Amino acid sequence: MCKKFKVFLQSTIFVILLILNIKQTLTASALPHLRKQGTAMQLMVDGKPFLMIAGELGNSTASSIEAMQPVWPKLVQLNLNTFLAPVYWELLEPEENQFDFSLVDGLIEEARKHDLHLVLLWFGSWKNSMSCYAPYWVKTNQERFPRAENAAGASQEILSCFSEENRKADQKAFAALMRHIKEADGREHTVIMMQVENEIGMIPDARDHSSLADRYFEQRVPQTLMDYLKQKQDALIPEFKEAWENAGAKMSGTWIEIFGQGLGTDEIFMAWYYARYVEAVASAGKTEYALPMYVNAALIRPGYQPGQYPSAGPLPHLMDIWRAGAPSIDFLSPDIYFPNFAEWCQKYHRAGNPLFIPEVGRGNASAVNIYYALGQHDAMGYSPFSIESTDDPLDDPIGKSYRLVSQIAPLVLEKQGKNRMRGVLLDEATSEKRVMLGDYTFVCSHEYTSKWTYRAPGNEWPRKGCLIIQVGENDYFIAGSGVIITFEPADKDAFIAGIASLDEGEFINGTWTPGRRMNGDQSHQGRHMRLSHWEYSIQKIRLYRYQ
Repeated sequence: MCKKFKVFLQSTIFVILLILNIKQTLTASALPHLRKQGTAMQLMVDGKPFLMIAGELGNSTASSIEAMQPVWPKLVQLNLNTFLAPVYWELLEPEENQFDFSLVDGLIEEARKHDLHLVLLWFGSWKNSMSCYAPYWVKTNQERFPRAENAAGASQEILSCFSEENRKADQKAFAALMRHIKEADGREHTVIMMQVENEIGMIPDARDHSSLADRYFEQRVPQTLMDYLKQKQDALIPEFKEAWENAGAKMSGTWIEIFGQGLGTDEIFMAWYYARYVEAVASAGKTEYALPMYVNAALIRPGYQPGQYPSAGPLPHLMDIWRAGAPSIDFLSPDIYFPNFAEWCQKYHRAGNPLFIPEVGRGNASAVNIYYALGQHDAMGYSPFSIESTDDPLDDPIGKSYRLVSQIAPLVLEKQGKNRMRGVLLDEATSEKRVMLGDYTFVCSHEYTSKWTYRAPGNEWPRKGCLIIQVGENDYFIAGSGVIITFEPADKDAFIAGIASLDEGEFINGTWTPGRRMNGDQSHQGRHMRLSHWEYSIQKIRLYRYQ
């Protein structure tokens, strides 16, 4: 080989390797990930912030390709850009070490065809506390795959989180799933996030009472958790910190010595070992393909004690336990089916935990709850459960509301974390809400407070709400339904706030397109703006001050 050709060959190889390295770097940087903007956390997809306008499928809908066929048009008609779908361990690995990815591939392929992104839910060891999605070969080998037991010693339909065999089997299956997703979708990024397990929790007792669990309960609290408590002592979730301090804030000892005797300690103990189990599963998956990962929680009914609800899951008062035990989990999420929606949002959007709502009830209330989640809590996404259950997606309140949210999503993403948005929820109990944004106070009233509003028969006030976005010193976009708003300047002793202009309109291909000028009767002769409860609409308002 001549010297010149050898140099040429070496140079060519070097360039090829350099190109491959750059390509791999670009692919890695384009992987869906989380990024902070101001005080908000955003999901980045293909290098751009992404708002998940989503819906979760019913548990069994994605269990066959045929069952999904009538669903795809509905998802599009409901104006979704993302849907959440389970992956079932029992169908993924029907025989040990024999994997069937056909359902996953079908979801990915059809999602691409319909221009949808996908969040996959790993129904592995636990779903709503129970282990109903574990494969047959796991369920029928209790000696190898032990169950949790109640206080009477009866086995439960719950795999023990203290079993190494249980953990290793789940971990292996999840790692295989993530490896396959990378192979099938590593370039297209149809799949943007993973949920690890589903609504983990112990029930009907606060903890597992098997002999295996008892041995762990009698041991000293792991040093990893104690180090976390010591390091984060001044920043712990208040309700958890109070429980620890009430027991003496000790730095070493058994679970009872550190946290006291009672159901609360039982729950904390279980939360730690659930978190450690999930950490093993999630970290194995991220080693294969490092998508963002979260866990979701079934919430607590008022007055319920540990054991009466799925205890020890990623609940607000246990947030520190889960963060210490499962650092590979990026955030914790609530499944909100209770009417006190705002309260649960507040409990999860704190201490650096971003808000994503993977499950929420459907219906009229849900259609406006999203405005509060976006405006007050910079939510990354919102997802009503069993989204495909609607009979008429074109007339569904979620679809109508999502049409509006899809239009304003770029503006929402631009303003997240910058203190330029507010969200308002109204009902009969809270018929008025005052919020300040910029130099003005927005006095928001439920439309039923007006004597001029036509009300359907019956006494129930439907939940209504709006999202307020500041885009200039005096300019705001306001989107929602069923709200009347008046305005006050910050310096109300010296000035009066007036409406300079008010336009109804929509965003078309990202550009604001005004429609009607809302003056005269439509603005009560310049005294208020009104979002009719009959529809979901966007209005742009310019305010001014006069004496």
